[in-house]
Amino acid sequence: MPNRTDESAWLRTGSLVILAAATLAFILHYTSIVMIPFVLAVFTVVLVSPLLDFQIIRLKFPRPIAVIVTLIVVLCIIVVLCIFISQAIHAIVSTVGQYTDSFTTLAERIFSQLQQRWHIEVDADKVVSSLKNEIPSLVTNTLGRVLQFASTVFFVVIFVIFLLSGRNPDVVHTGVYADIDQKVRRYVATKVFISTLTGLAVWATLAILGLQLAGVFGMLAFLLNFIPSIGSVISTLLPIPIAVAQFSSPWMILPVVAVPGTIQMILGNVIEPKLMGKGLDLHPITVLMALLFWGLLWGIAGMLLAAPMTAAVRIILMQFDTLKPLAGLLAGQPPTWHTKAS
Repeated sequence: MPNRTDESAWLRTGSLVILAAATLAFILHYTSIVMIPFVLAVFTVVLVSPLLDFQIIRLKFPRPIAVIVTLIVVLCIIVVLCIFISQAIHAIVSTVGQYTDSFTTLAERIFSQLQQRWHIEVDADKVVSSLKNEIPSLVTNTLGRVLQFASTVFFVVIFVIFLLSGRNPDVVHTGVYADIDQKVRRYVATKVFISTLTGLAVWATLAILGLQLAGVFGMLAFLLNFIPSIGSVISTLLPIPIAVAQFSSPWMILPVVAVPGTIQMILGNVIEPKLMGKGLDLHPITVLMALLFWGLLWGIAGMLLAAPMTAAVRIILMQFDTLKPLAGLLAGQPPTWHTKAS
């Protein structure tokens, strides 16, 4: 049992932490239009900074040239990603009419079976009409998200330019900064590598199975794999509606889910932990709560950044004796109470 001194200290610390977290959450949400590109730029610089340091220290390039070369690499990666996304959107828009008809036909067939076998009355015309109206609006909303993504990319590039220009590779960082930099860099690099393998494997698998929009689902698998735990599940289930509309046999629908799911399980649960090593020292429940918290604040971008940002917060909390028990909770280590000597 905790003594009164420990209990009082914990109550004060907990109250202050809650107030500080609520205030910080409000500020982060209010400034999300600027903070999201900035945080994305910080993680981008963490990932590509070894390339900049290598050019300046080993190759003896002048700083402006090294910054320009590194920025070109970043821009090339962003351009390739944007090309894949634009092709995926083009594929969706070009086939939306076809799948609208397929889904409405399938819905009419299901409603007919419900009425004949189970005598369930459903206003099929109303449901089908709603379905026809919702699918094009879904595509329109997707295009709006893409425009928002483009504006975010623009600000990310601006922040990356300034962050790379101000980096000094001769400075050796130690302590908290070095710990955060090392863990975040390993996490981001491993995630990029595993997500790329996942996207390519899912695209190849679905293409071999003959599923249309295989490239779209490969791109989604790549992006969603950055969301821990639930991202791979969502990307595995996304092709089901297209498979149902395209294939009549359930034996063709089953591999569309089973094979990519197996690939993601092997890459995510076997290969990724070996590459990442000790990882971020976060308990799975902590990761799930972080996804919910950052998702509420920043949406999809918050869920993508939830794990590394929470890991950085845990490392910072470890530097304060009063907050070390809270940092231990994030790692799945319950606090130890001091008992009175009998």
